[in-house]
Amino acid sequence: MRADPEPAQGVRTRSARSIEVEMGELLEPWKPHDLAVANDTVICLARIEGDFPWHAHDEDEVFVCWEGTFRIELEAEAPVEMTRGAVFVVPRGTRHRPVADAGAAYALLVERPETLQYGNEGVGE
Repeated sequence: MRADPEPAQGVRTRSARSIEVEMGELLEPWKPHDLAVANDTVICLARIEGDFPWHAHDEDEVFVCWEGTFRIELEAEAPVEMTRGAVFVVPRGTRHRPVADAGAAYALLVERPETLQYGNEGVGE
């Protein structure tokens, strides 16, 4: 769910980053911050509030609920309820959307740098 399709730059660091501090800097929903890059994987923090458009990716997307509650709605399947500490992998090609009805929630996302926030539908057509 990365906003920027370009590979993350400048988030490799030799010092620890505070997720709590990063949460305080996320003032708007759906604008994730890249926290770290390791082994061609980006770990980002997203503020989830309201509902996000339906989309699908060409790669798996990992959600880790850090704070609050939200659900991941899956096309033609039951939604997955996410509470603090829950981990869920949306398989590649699965149409989905995260939804937070009870106020802001925060999730760590583990993705490839090229993962497009709004999915791959319509890309290259």
